[in-house]
Amino acid sequence: MNHRANATIAILIVLIAISLILAGGVFYFLQKERVKTSELQVQLEDINTRLKSTENNLDDSRKKITDLSTKLQDAQAKIDTLNSELKEEKASREEALAKIEILRVDLDRQKELRADLEDKLNKAQDEARNTQNQLNQLDSEKQELQIKVKDLEAKTQSIELGNVVVSPEPAVKATKTKKQNITKAPATKKVQPPKILEGKVLVVNKDYDFVVVNLGGKDGVRAGQIFSVYHGTKYLGDVKVEKVHDSMAAANFSVSLKEKISEGDKVVQKVK
Repeated sequence: MNHRANATIAILIVLIAISLILAGGVFYFLQKERVKTSELQVQLEDINTRLKSTENNLDDSRKKITDLSTKLQDAQAKIDTLNSELKEEKASREEALAKIEILRVDLDRQKELRADLEDKLNKAQDEARNTQNQLNQLDSEKQELQIKVKDLEAKTQSIELGNVVVSPEPAVKATKTKKQNITKAPATKKVQPPKILEGKVLVVNKDYDFVVVNLGGKDGVRAGQIFSVYHGTKYLGDVKVEKVHDSMAAANFSVSLKEKISEGDKVVQKVK
């Protein structure tokens, strides 16, 4: 009995010891878990704090991103505007360059035209000088010709021109004789037809295309009369009286007569 009681007590003691050990182990583990729980709680709070801070930072970052997005959109809009303005500026520049090229071509053309005009002007001035010199020479020849005509007119005052005498006194006598004959002539006498005037070429001017003949106003020559020109018996052509002096007249001739007519050729009044 005692042995069983002892054994039972020993077992109980062992069981109590084991229980105590287990309780101590459990208490130890519980304490350890509490410490871990406290540490975890602290870590959790720290994590929550950090999480809140992170969320705040995230909100700030989102706001910044939003602001940056807005600024980016504004910047993109400005970039688009600048690109559009740049394109317009480029188009304007190309258009300006095209206009400059056109103006350059026009300028070169104007320079060529100006050079051509200057060349033509120089030629025209040279021709004008030559023409003026020719006119001066022709005026000089004309003056000499007028002097020659006056001299010829003075010399022919006392010579017979063609078939008519043009000296003053004989002309008067002839007139008186004609008047006397007309007075004495019977009424039934026929009037003699006018004589056809004949003369000769005194001067030929091929520059002005005219001749001077030895028939004038005293011979009955009038402006507009036509005279035929003969070289010997050969008919050369006609001349038309343009200016009449007392004892000579100036008559124009055509281009066809320029190389044919010469001084001394006979002129005969052309009767229609």
